[in-house]
Amino acid sequence: MQRIDTFLVEHNLVESREQAKRLILAGAVTVNGNARIKPGQRIPADAEVVVQQQQKYVSRGGFKLEKALHTFDINVHNRVALDVGASTGGFTDCLLQHGAKFVHAVDVGYGQLAWKLRTHPQVQPIEKTNIRHLTPAHLKTSVLNAPEDFASIAVIDVSFISLRTVLPSVIKLLIPNSRQSSAIDIIALLKPQFEAGKAYVKKGGIVSDKRVHIQTIDNLSAFVTEKLGAIVKGLTYSPIHKDIGNIEYLLWLAVDGECTDSYQLQHTTAEIVEAAHESFGNSSQQVVKMFC
Repeated sequence: MQRIDTFLVEHNLVESREQAKRLILAGAVTVNGNARIKPGQRIPADAEVVVQQQQKYVSRGGFKLEKALHTFDINVHNRVALDVGASTGGFTDCLLQHGAKFVHAVDVGYGQLAWKLRTHPQVQPIEKTNIRHLTPAHLKTSVLNAPEDFASIAVIDVSFISLRTVLPSVIKLLIPNSRQSSAIDIIALLKPQFEAGKAYVKKGGIVSDKRVHIQTIDNLSAFVTEKLGAIVKGLTYSPIHKDIGNIEYLLWLAVDGECTDSYQLQHTTAEIVEAAHESFGNSSQQVVKMFC
C-alpha cells in the first residue's frame, strides 16, 4: 500500500505532492474509477490511477495572470520580469509560456517554487527574501549582464499584507530601468481581505460586500496615482474563485508611461465589481475597466 500523492509523484504523473494534493482535491484524480479520495489515502500497488486533467500551469495563479495579459493586451515576449510572491510559481510559469526572457521569482518562503521552475535556466529563485530588502543590483545575474536586461515588468501576488506596503518597493526597483523601456508594467492581484480594514472582514477572512470591494479598489487606485506617481491603466477580476472565498481583482499599473487614446474609461469600478459577482453567480458577463 502506498499514499496516492506519493504514487503520483513517483510515477511522474505530477511534479510534486503539493500538485498531487491540488488535483486530488479538485476531483481530477480517480482510483479504480473513484474520485472521492484523500491526498493521504493509501492505495494498492495494482490500483488503476488516472489523472483526468493535467494543469497548464504549476498552480491556478497562472490562469489569473493569463487573463490579465490577454485582457490588457500586454506583451511579455523577450522581457525580463519580477515575480513578487512567487510561491509555487504560477505567475512565473505563465510569464515563461508567454515568452518572457527571464524571471526573478521572489518569495519570503522557502522550497515552494515548483521543481521545473527552480531548475529552469530562465528563472532566478530569490527565496527567504522580503521584496522591501531588494535593490536593483539583486536583479542582475551572471546570465543577464546587459543594461537592457533589467526587469521591465513586475507581477505581484502577495497575502497577509497590503499592496500599499509592497508597491512602493517594487516601483523603486523598476524605476531605474524605465529608460530602457517606454514604460514599466505592473500587474497586481488585489485581494480585498488584505486591503480593507479589519472591520470589513468577516469570519474566515471573507469580504463579500460589493461596496467594500468598490471602496477598496478606488482607494488603492488613488494611492497609486497620488502617492506613487504611477498610472492605473486597467482593472478586471480574477477568473478563479472558490465556492466559499474572496473575489480577487487584477490591477494594471504603468510607471513612466504615457496615456494614449486606446485607454479610455469604459466602465466604472462599480460595474467591474458587479460583473465579478455576477460572473461567479453563473453569469458569463465580462467587463474590463481601462483607465487614463
